[in-house]
Amino acid sequence: MKFIYRPDVSLPDDGFSVTAAEPWIKGKISIIQQYLTSYVGTIAGKADEIVFIDLFAGNGIYSLGARADLFAATSLMALAQDLPITKFILCDKEEASLNSLKVRVNKYFRDKNVLLLNGRTEELPQKFDLYVPKRKRGYRVVVFCVVDPFSLDFSFNTIAQLAERGFDFLIPFTFVLNDRLNDRYYLREAGDKLQRFIGDNTDIKRFGIEVYNNQSFYKKLVQVYESNMLAMGYNTSLSSQRLDSGLMELTSYQIGFFSKQFSTKAIQQNVEATLHVQFDLFQ
Repeated sequence: MKFIYRPDVSLPDDGFSVTAAEPWIKGKISIIQQYLTSYVGTIAGKADEIVFIDLFAGNGIYSLGARADLFAATSLMALAQDLPITKFILCDKEEASLNSLKVRVNKYFRDKNVLLLNGRTEELPQKFDLYVPKRKRGYRVVVFCVVDPFSLDFSFNTIAQLAERGFDFLIPFTFVLNDRLNDRYYLREAGDKLQRFIGDNTDIKRFGIEVYNNQSFYKKLVQVYESNMLAMGYNTSLSSQRLDSGLMELTSYQIGFFSKQFSTKAIQQNVEATLHVQFDLFQ
C-alpha cells in the first residue's frame, strides 16, 4: 500500500498512537513541505548527499477530533515526497512515539534510508556525528533540519552545536501562548526555559523591558532569535502565517528559515509563490 501525502485526504487508522492537533496544523505541514521541496530543488545536482532531520518527529500522525481526521506529521510527509533525499533521521525523546513511527516507516517506507534516534535533543549533536555523512573535499553534504516541538523545550545551545556542523534550519515559532501561559508566565515562572530557548547571550531582564502583552512578547522573541542566528553567520528569512488557534492566541505566527549556504530569501519567495498558486486553485 502506497503512502500518499495530501493534507485534504484523511489517512486510514492503523490503531497506533496519534497526536491531537488543531486544524491550522495542517497548513503548517503544507508550508514545511513547500520549504523542503524548494530547498531540495535549489541544491539538487549541487550536493552529493541531502540529509533530512526532524528533531521532534513524534509518532508521525496528527488527529483532528477522536481519530476522525488523520494526517501526516512532518516526518511522514517528508518521506512521502518524491525528492532526492539520501537519508532521513527522525528523532524523539519519547520511546513510545518512536515505536509507533517505526511501525509506520517499516510499513510504508522500507525502500528509504531511515534512521530513528531516541533521546533528548541535548544528546543528539554527538549522535549525528556518527550518522550524518561527513563533508570532505569534493564531497558536499547538506542537512535540512526541522525544529518543530510546539513548545520552547529546546536549547539554543543545541542549535549552536548543530550550526557548528553546518546544518540548515526550518523553525516554526509555535508554542502555547494564551491568557494563562502568557508573557508574564514565560518571563517569570518559566524564565529558565525561556533563557535556554533564546540563548545565554540574551539577558532575560533586558528582554522583558519592551514586553507589554502576548503580542509584543512573541514579536520580541522571534526578533531576538533571528538576531542570534545572524550573529552565528546565518542568512535568515521569516514568513508570517495566519493562525486560528485556541492554544496560541495570536492572529499569525512566524516560520524562520536559516542557512549559511543558500539564499533564504530566494527559497522563501519560491515557497510563497507556490502557496499563492495553491490558494488560488482552491478558491
